[in-house]
Amino acid sequence: MDLFDYMRETNKEKESPLASRMRPSTLEEVAGQQHIIGKDKLLYRAIKADKLGSVIFYGPPGTGKTTLARVIANTTQSRFTQINATVAGKKDMEEVVKEAKDLYGMYQQKTILFIDEIHRFNKGQQDYLLPFVEDGTLTLIGATTENPFFEVNGALLSRSSVFELKALEKEDIKKLIERAVYDKEKGMGNYHAVIDEDALEFLAEIAGGDARSALNAVELGVLTTERADDGRIHITLDVAAECIQKRVVRYDKTGDNHYDTISAFIKSMRGSDPDAAVYYLAKMLYAGEDIRFIARRIIIAASEDVGNADPMALTVAVSAAQAVERIGMPEARIILSQAVLYVASAPKSNAAVKAIGAADENVRQYKTTVPSHLQDAHYKGAQKLGHGIGYKYAHDYPGHYVRQQYLPDEIKDARFYEPGDLGYERKIKERLEELRKE
Repeated sequence: MDLFDYMRETNKEKESPLASRMRPSTLEEVAGQQHIIGKDKLLYRAIKADKLGSVIFYGPPGTGKTTLARVIANTTQSRFTQINATVAGKKDMEEVVKEAKDLYGMYQQKTILFIDEIHRFNKGQQDYLLPFVEDGTLTLIGATTENPFFEVNGALLSRSSVFELKALEKEDIKKLIERAVYDKEKGMGNYHAVIDEDALEFLAEIAGGDARSALNAVELGVLTTERADDGRIHITLDVAAECIQKRVVRYDKTGDNHYDTISAFIKSMRGSDPDAAVYYLAKMLYAGEDIRFIARRIIIAASEDVGNADPMALTVAVSAAQAVERIGMPEARIILSQAVLYVASAPKSNAAVKAIGAADENVRQYKTTVPSHLQDAHYKGAQKLGHGIGYKYAHDYPGHYVRQQYLPDEIKDARFYEPGDLGYERKIKERLEELRKE
């Protein structure tokens, strides 16, 4: 590296975006992701021991995929090189492979290749890597926001460990924001800025687990806000909202307004008011609510409030949740709207809630034994114990039904499921009434 290269790298580090400067250099500095980098976890031990095999990091933007790769670069004795699949081609990979072979041949030093956005590589490009990953020429670290089981070559996956990174928790984001504002080495501390508590809460909430989004907002706020009379730059709630380009829905510390909106959303679906339900959906999306959280609430409503009155409601809700994971915003709002309108307009039943509640109460109240004719009769000696004797196979009887006792003796006459009179559940109710008469 000559003087000009050195100066270029130095200036690049100083002038790079805050989110880049704030990247941790050790595992201990990484925010969140304790499910994979906790001190008792495999990935932590492998990185610390410099014994990492090929891995794929999968997760939403801003959760630390590139950060983990950088930490590995700082701890490994292997040569670390990086390419981005959005701009790299086969020629770039050929050069990496050649250098890796030469390095290992001359110095027995291994090479770790980090490929950002690996899902952007086509099948041919991914296939090219296979033999070099398999023979150890390269240790691959791939990062992707897309589900690798859909987007990454199966043969390459089979040679790698997949680690899923989760959206950061609100408290993790708050710590990162505070460090960014006050840290004088990597952060904006030399600007003498302060951030108001409600602005801190707002940014941590609205970031939706994306650290980069929150840090970009902090940097923009500090660089574009004039100093107050006290000589400090004040990041207020209004400044924070403007910088992250989200309108303020005032989430206080206890989350009252936040949960009030969600409560109204759920109750509107339950109350069969599609107009109100889609309004509260729009309000949450406008405020930057996590689309995965919204999707989970729709799934719950589809089962809790619709149930078997329209069994398709749960299918629609689950499909919507899977779709928004793959599509993302802004198109995800259309998918969520479809699911919300379906669940809100569907006939309603909470019989499933009552059934599991009543059954749970009985489980806690009585100690029961499975009737002997229902017990497993396949293992050796079971019939000598009377297990399975007397069981009637329903498909051997007309209508594929035969009356026999299924509940334990202690609660043999109990009734847990009482179907409602709306939608498809009316048919279920009529059928069960016929069977019970028999």
